[in-house]
Amino acid sequence: MNTELLEALTILEQEKNISKDTMMDAIENSLISACKNHFGTSDNIKVIMNRETCDYAVFAEKEVVDEVMDPALEISLEEAEQIDSSLQLGDVAQIRVESKSFGRIATQNAKNLILQKIREEERKVVFDQYFEKERDIVTGIVQRYVGKNISINLGRADAMLTENEQVKGEVFQPTERIKLYIVEVKNTPKGPKILVSRTHPELVKRLFEAEVTEVSDGTVEIKSIAREAGSRTKMAVWSNDDKVDPVGACVGLNGSRVNAVVSELRGEKIDIINWSDNPALLIENALSPAKVISVMADPDEKAASVIVPDYQLSLAIGKEGQNARLAARLTGYKIDIKSETQAIESGELPADYMDQMEMMDEDGYVGEYEPYDEYEDDGNGADYGEGGAGYEDISAGYGDGYGDEASAGYEEAPAGYEDSYEEEASAGAEADIEETEREYEEEVPEIEFVETEQ
Repeated sequence: MNTELLEALTILEQEKNISKDTMMDAIENSLISACKNHFGTSDNIKVIMNRETCDYAVFAEKEVVDEVMDPALEISLEEAEQIDSSLQLGDVAQIRVESKSFGRIATQNAKNLILQKIREEERKVVFDQYFEKERDIVTGIVQRYVGKNISINLGRADAMLTENEQVKGEVFQPTERIKLYIVEVKNTPKGPKILVSRTHPELVKRLFEAEVTEVSDGTVEIKSIAREAGSRTKMAVWSNDDKVDPVGACVGLNGSRVNAVVSELRGEKIDIINWSDNPALLIENALSPAKVISVMADPDEKAASVIVPDYQLSLAIGKEGQNARLAARLTGYKIDIKSETQAIESGELPADYMDQMEMMDEDGYVGEYEPYDEYEDDGNGADYGEGGAGYEDISAGYGDGYGDEASAGYEEAPAGYEDSYEEEASAGAEADIEETEREYEEEVPEIEFVETEQ
């Protein structure tokens, strides 16, 4: 057993993750190369190696002839009989080659071949290791600044964080640990070239996958991300479980989860919204925290027209247009934002829209009473659910929804029931009060009136 070689191969396998079989193949090739340098040819060289014990032997196969023309390929009968007496003319003799007989140049070439194979395998192992982590996050240690670029140690390989992939304003100190997103891994003759980033939107997604269990197991999906690194990120989330609130899951208890991501991003603001297959609703959510009056989306043209209140216009657009820009990236729609005044001028809203809004109360209804939707006509008046005949247009207390006869007596009743009664009595000079009261009891159904404070 070749103990020294076996131990050396075991150490290489443990430290550099290079398999023993690969190194044994390299040793075989180096021996063949050494024989070629020593004898001038390697066509007849055969290497036998025991993969368990690492014992090996090198043989040169030579043809037995009467007259030797090429000593590297032929052997005389007399010399062959000294090795094996059973050999005859035309047979092939196995001549053992001692590696100690190799010259200095042949030995040096064999050594270089083995070292080159070790370096190649080491680069391949490192490339495979980081190629698996492509489009994922890793933790790196800041080494030094190289001009405006930053050298990052990722463990078994170094990466360069270029100026374009750095967040403006971020300053790192040597030995500081930071999270990085691996954009691409290239295999080059000098080793793997790893491109990392701190500005990529997927960095935010991977950080949430690490912090939020529901995202990592697929319960909550991150549908879209729009990011302006160092300033603000908008993220749309969707839940595959009706019992799980996607926004709440990403925010966490008292904001613990989102705060962990914000801390890693050095204070970058993150807006988390609900995803919707309805483009209008998605655009409305994407423009938050601004309130939206209406959204007209065209899925074919990927364009949308949005109307917001006058006092919300600047909030919807955002500082230097950031909010609108991120919303457009998040949804994939070209968004045109207009205020109420602009929409009225362009004809998208009616000219009296502002007057109508002034009449609306905080719940969106006109007047004191909410409109009723499910009333049936009782035969004595208009349907109470109709727009202008029910309670919607009441300004003095009772309105005109009770029928023609009732409205004749009660429509103009600013003081309530008693004033209406007196006006009707005075209108009929020949009828006394009792007769008038009796007529109303017969013609008007029983109605319960409620006095209102004027």
